[in-house]
Order: sequence, then C-alpha cells, then structure tokens
Amino acid sequence: MIVGLGENSVDHVYRLPHYPQPGGSASKVAIDRHDVRLGGQVATTLATCARLGLPTRYLGTFGDDDHGRLIRQALDRRRIDTALALVRPAPNRYAVILLDASQGERVVLWERDARLALSADDVDASWLEGATLVHVDATDEDAAIALAQLARERGVPVTCDLDRVTARTAALLESVTIPILAEHLPRQLTGEPDDERALRALRREHHRQVVVTLGARGSAMLDGDQFIRAAGVPVPVVDSTGAGDVFRGAFIYALLRGDAPAAILRFANAAAAVSCTKPGAMDSAPTLDDIDAIIASAPRSRAAAP
Repeated sequence: MIVGLGENSVDHVYRLPHYPQPGGSASKVAIDRHDVRLGGQVATTLATCARLGLPTRYLGTFGDDDHGRLIRQALDRRRIDTALALVRPAPNRYAVILLDASQGERVVLWERDARLALSADDVDASWLEGATLVHVDATDEDAAIALAQLARERGVPVTCDLDRVTARTAALLESVTIPILAEHLPRQLTGEPDDERALRALRREHHRQVVVTLGARGSAMLDGDQFIRAAGVPVPVVDSTGAGDVFRGAFIYALLRGDAPAAILRFANAAAAVSCTKPGAMDSAPTLDDIDAIIASAPRSRAAAP
C-alpha cells in the first residue's frame, strides 16, 4: 500500500496562445480554452501509482464544497482509498493554471484555506496500516514530518516531493529516506550550482538515495557514492502540469519493483515525458504500456565516478 499525505487540487486551466506581456495590446490575450482538471502533488503521484497497479491510500483534507466532492470522487474512481482523509468546513484547495500553448509551459496561481491545514497532532499511527511506502509533500510540513518519522520507526521507506524552501524544509528532509527534489531546490539549499555536488552536500546517512528532477534535462540521483544522470525523453509538450508528480509515482513503482537505480530514473523520465503529451495532471498519468512504448527511445543513464 502506497500511503500519500499532501495536496489535492481542482485546477482551472486556461489555455492561451501565448502569455500576456505588460503594456499595450500585448497585455490582453484571448483564452483558447478553459478546462477543469484535477491534480495536486500527492494526489497526482497516487493516481500514477494506481494507474500502474499499486494499491494506494490518500491522506489529506478535502473541503466540504463542490470542489472537495469533485476531487474525492475522482480519487475514488481511480480506486485510491480516501476513507481516512478528513473533510473540513472550508472551500477545497484550487488553482488557476495559465498554459502557454506555444510551449506547453504553465504558471500556477493557487489558494488554500487555512482551515484545511493538518498539524502533527492530527497524524494517527493507524494511517500506516499496511503501508509499504509513504510519500509526503510540504503542504502541511509538521504533519508530513510526524508521519515520516512514524514510518521510519517502522522501517517503511519515505519519499517526498519538495519544490520550495521554508523554515521547516531541513527538518522535512531529515525525516525522509529518499528525498526527491525539484530542479532548483538543491542549489537553493546548498548554494552549489553543480547537481552532483549539491546532492552530495544534501545527503544524510539514512538517505537511501537523493534524487533531483531536471525538467527537459531528465533527472539525477546519488545512490550511495555513485552519481547517476538520466537524460530526458524529447516529446512534443502539450501540458507539463503534473509531470514531476508523475515522475515520483513512476519512481515509486520502479523502486518497489526492484529496478536498478539507473533503470528507475529511465522509467520515471519516460513516464514524465508521456504525461507532458497529455493535458492535465491526474488525467496525464500513464499506463505501463504507455511507458514501455517510449522507454526504448530514452537515452541511457551514465554513472559518474565517486
């Protein structure tokens, strides 16, 4: 059972021919299309795990509004267990996503009511029943740290999705066993622009691996003393929303399957590439056949000497 604690979101996606620019007529852009899509970091990662056949459990909070009911129903349809998730008297987290159709890149504007927040006191040991791996993000950091520590005490591996630096980032990194960081984070945390040196500076004794996603450049991992880099898979980008979350779900699948470190990165890179060819976050979660169809074209990883 993959247990995930963190963000879910209802995304209002506005597809634009290009981003507006300040000043004059360039500041006004007609909307090509408006879609309501479903996502959120942990929700999308779990949707990927579920699409690949893994049993999953979502822990987090839903609002008691139409958005909250919509995202919960979507998770239930994907056979993601939401029985232990909480419902709070507040609007659900939502985002406005501006998608540049010319490049597939996006800007995310989001809002989350403070009443949705989880604290460490909300964490219950029963949440870990049957868990083979725990995945957390930084939405409610104290709760994530508490759950990660409980999981580690039980010998359960913990992965994470971190894309911003806060006062609690160091403590959250300490609590997990396999940090998976967004591209800019290692440099922000260490001041080191080189990927390998940054990961070596971040690694702690209990970290099984330290991983960084690199966007179109692929991903990299420090596995023990071995640094491994896997190139990205070039694809026509339709929408990059959720690609990093899909990467993490595929990483978890390949890790639990027992793949070698370089193969894990290749598999996760291929999954993220597939997701970029489809609109939305949760809706872009690939099947195993999708990934297998593209993985043969993925460049091989190369290992650097320690």
